[in-house]
Amino acid sequence: MRFAFIKEHRRQWPAGTICRMLEVSRSGFFAWLRRGISRLRQRQEQLAAKIRHVHAEHRGVYGSPRVCAVLKARGEKVCENTVAKVMKQQEIRAKIKRRYVPCTTDSDHGHAVAANLLERNFAAAAPNLKWVTDITYVPTDQGWLYLAGVMDLHSRRIVGWSMDDHLRADLVCDALAMALTHRGPGQGLLHHSDRGVQYACDQYQALLSQHGMTCSMSGKGDCWDNAAMESFWATLKTELVHQEHYATRDQAKAAIFEYVEVFYNRKRLHSSLGYLSPEAFEASLN
Repeated sequence: MRFAFIKEHRRQWPAGTICRMLEVSRSGFFAWLRRGISRLRQRQEQLAAKIRHVHAEHRGVYGSPRVCAVLKARGEKVCENTVAKVMKQQEIRAKIKRRYVPCTTDSDHGHAVAANLLERNFAAAAPNLKWVTDITYVPTDQGWLYLAGVMDLHSRRIVGWSMDDHLRADLVCDALAMALTHRGPGQGLLHHSDRGVQYACDQYQALLSQHGMTCSMSGKGDCWDNAAMESFWATLKTELVHQEHYATRDQAKAAIFEYVEVFYNRKRLHSSLGYLSPEAFEASLN
């Protein structure tokens, strides 16, 4: 206790003076201080090793909030500020987001378009109440690989996806068919997309009607109306696509499959879900 008092007040008075007043050895105080610093350094080294492991385990995409959440879930007593400090000292950084420019939507067609019923309300009280969908593209040496995805807004889980070298309606129909097979939603699900010809065409609209879905579409040229899906594309590009080079479409397909099904849906922590993965968040409801 006396050594701790000296450490706390040695900026106000000389340590030697306080040692004499408290009748303790000056050399003993500094030996105690060195032992404390050594224990602190050891603790920091151990924590840095655990942080590096978590960072690498999660593809190098986590910053201090998510790294801290993983450590706490594993029983580590640590705060976010400490994790951030250690990561800065060790130069451990999350992959930085690039500015995302969504792909152009072909809305110059003669098909009817639906009103925006979603109205940027990206919250859903339960699974299979609101789905959003969109298309993006991935460069390869063989040309573009187009990717269609369907997200459940309740858990941000990607429930359907499809990849191919074309932008025909089959691409988005296959993604929706996968979501329907896996989730089996009831009647009245709100389905939101942009005004692209793939979503407005008779083939896709017939699929929505067949399963009792209510169609909603974004305003013309307004990507913010589908911000949840655009955010996922930005995350995918930042954490995967911009970090790799694909010689073939098959290479890109394999990498995207692993990212979506193994990492994003099952492992990646979402701050909006209380630092749970989509799968863990849905499981917590049961």
